[in-house]
Amino acid sequence: MTETTAPPAGHPADGHDLIRVQGARENNLKDVSVELPKRRLTVFTGVSGSGKSSLVFATIAAESQRMINETYSAFVQGFMPSLARPEVDRLEGLTTAIIVDQERMGANPRSTVGTATDAHAMLRILFSRLGSPYVGPPTAFSFNVPTRRASGVMSTERAGRTEKSVVKGAVYLGGMCPRCEGTGSVKDIDLTALYDDTLSLADGALSVPGYSMDGWYGRLFAGMGLPMDAPISTFTAKQLDTMLHAEPTKIKVEGVNLTFEGIIPKIQKSMLSKDPEAMQPHVRRFVDRAVTFQTCPDCQGTRLTTAVLASRIEGRNIAELCALQISDLADWVRALDAPEVAPLLAGLQHLLDSFTAIGLGYLSLDRPAGTLSGGEAQRTKMIRHLGSSLTDVTYVFDEPTIGLHPHDIERMNDLLLELRDKGNTVLVVEHKPETIAVADHVVDLGPRAGAAGGEIVFEGTVEGLRASDTLTGRHLDERVALKATPRTPTSTLAVSGAATHNLRDVSVEVPLGVLCVVTGVAGSGKSSLVHGSIAGREGVVVVDQGAIKGSRRSNPATYTGLLEPVRKAFAKANGVKPALFSSNSEGACPTCNGAGAVFTELGVMATVESPCEECEGRRFQAAVLEHTLGGRDIAQVLAMPVEEALAFFAEGESRVPAAHAVLERLRDVGLGYLSLGQPLTTLSGGERQRLKLAVQMAEKGEVYVLDEPTTGLHLADVRHLLALLDRLVDSGRSVVVIEHHQAVMAHADWVIDLGPGAGHDGGRVVFEGTPADLVAARTTLTGQHLAAYVGA
Repeated sequence: MTETTAPPAGHPADGHDLIRVQGARENNLKDVSVELPKRRLTVFTGVSGSGKSSLVFATIAAESQRMINETYSAFVQGFMPSLARPEVDRLEGLTTAIIVDQERMGANPRSTVGTATDAHAMLRILFSRLGSPYVGPPTAFSFNVPTRRASGVMSTERAGRTEKSVVKGAVYLGGMCPRCEGTGSVKDIDLTALYDDTLSLADGALSVPGYSMDGWYGRLFAGMGLPMDAPISTFTAKQLDTMLHAEPTKIKVEGVNLTFEGIIPKIQKSMLSKDPEAMQPHVRRFVDRAVTFQTCPDCQGTRLTTAVLASRIEGRNIAELCALQISDLADWVRALDAPEVAPLLAGLQHLLDSFTAIGLGYLSLDRPAGTLSGGEAQRTKMIRHLGSSLTDVTYVFDEPTIGLHPHDIERMNDLLLELRDKGNTVLVVEHKPETIAVADHVVDLGPRAGAAGGEIVFEGTVEGLRASDTLTGRHLDERVALKATPRTPTSTLAVSGAATHNLRDVSVEVPLGVLCVVTGVAGSGKSSLVHGSIAGREGVVVVDQGAIKGSRRSNPATYTGLLEPVRKAFAKANGVKPALFSSNSEGACPTCNGAGAVFTELGVMATVESPCEECEGRRFQAAVLEHTLGGRDIAQVLAMPVEEALAFFAEGESRVPAAHAVLERLRDVGLGYLSLGQPLTTLSGGERQRLKLAVQMAEKGEVYVLDEPTTGLHLADVRHLLALLDRLVDSGRSVVVIEHHQAVMAHADWVIDLGPGAGHDGGRVVFEGTPADLVAARTTLTGQHLAAYVGA
């Protein structure tokens, strides 16, 4: 009888079930070491600026992406963004990282929800097979492809020889409407906004951004023979046409070959081809003033040619289907009986059902991608991964619950768990207790923000976090009580017959002099009501979630205007020019040009960033740093946190009242830990919005409209935000907040709830009254979730 051997104790390959991080020092991380379980849902918590994104995105995900990029050939790497190695001693057990962030989608005006998710491509194939009358291949239904006709000699390379054939009138079909070039709208430029015809070119008649007569533009205009000193009203028709509409013309100016182009074609190429969201603020203001967009009269905004619109399936053309709410389109596809394209229909069906499952069934495929909120964009990107066959992948999410009603957060949690259950590692940066509660593992960073953060203060289970004495642990079960005695409105702002997007002839009176919260499930019409009917009025200041435009040279001091009075104070104290105290002007270190770092391009390899050896990262010339104010030089002032700078600029010889006022607003919005010279590119989403709020508070607005100000806020910071909103109201301002956070609803004086559902199931006011009445009635989804939140 043979002796049976015991089975081997596990395969060595099965032992790699941890992601190990040792000595992470990216941004404010203080030599952090952590072990994360694979194939589990790990949530990272902590106050804004505590180092969550530095650990998850700038260390783990960045190194994974860098190592994957290194597997490509040198030729391919030359076309890819170059990534520097993160500041970390050791990383083990990494898997392929897929980042699903909040970056808004597409700065291209032709990008839509359909084109961004392959749904439009599938519909085009469907119409090329089943559409009647037949139009052509799938490209014939694309509004990004123009129809082209060609005649002449066509060469074909075959087996080392070239065959030539004569082509007569070959047609390459595309669906782009020729009038609007597939954008759905035509642009009409108001000439009075381009120039003042009572002035001459030399006197600055042109009001187009970038057209200064002091530089090459002045020489170009003169080189084209345009009179520089005569008022534009005296120009001949030919001269005016040259100035406005001239085709690109090569001319020689002072011995240099240059190209002159008329103002209008130049504007169309450099400004109107961009998405308005991607423009710099001053350019966008000009475009808003000078350009009117009207629905294209040829295609009625569908972007497609008449031939394409005539092709139908079951009585509907492709534009009508793209305009349907996605949940309705899914029902239409489900009812379609076409065995010859069954696999295509099954794929399209799954894709459209994924939209509904993720809470985006209220969108339509023709919705421009640039109009999606950060949360909607993130969930649209998620759709690609839900049907993916990949496993053992690390998915990295940045606050996936942004813009979600408590009702929708439950569905988002299910999707995160579904990704985990397929065998993936899911890393989530999150503040909402509902999502923290479903985590397998929690990593809490802190104890505070900025320089006072960057450490791991807790690691373990959700129950362990609750029992811990960390800031997150203490606030996890904390609840804001319903306001016992709401304020009485001083007056109301009437909205009547609002019909923007899905609103159904909504009439409502928004109370003023109080804190009013507009709420409802995602897609119920909150933003349409507030931005469509309240935002444009006089005295209304809007603080939205749009990204702050700025390079790595921009910082809180430059963005808020704080640096201007500080430079003047330094200049006055030292008897020199203010320009010396700007790292973008005369005071800049000559070696790094005021950037504080030297960037070395290494061809196909990653660009290396190293601190400038001459200024040691301080950005200024040594001579500038000899000038001081109150015993500190300009570099030391920019390194100060807001709280320290408040005391510095409050009294003594360094007293600067204008700077002190800006700093007080920064402290009020909870940014006391931020250093004045920190690059804007390193700020989190919540920090950027609060920085905007601090700037807007200086404006003399009577009504403040805030779009989800709790975005990116830790539970502990929500109380600071509520105190700030109270201070705004008590100072005589009215505050209207679009919000899903139950703490803000409970603290409100008045709630306007939209719904009952999303898309065409919403668009109505389902409740208006005090939070206590909303909880007592419990007739809406919001009322039910708020009642559960306050324990009523």
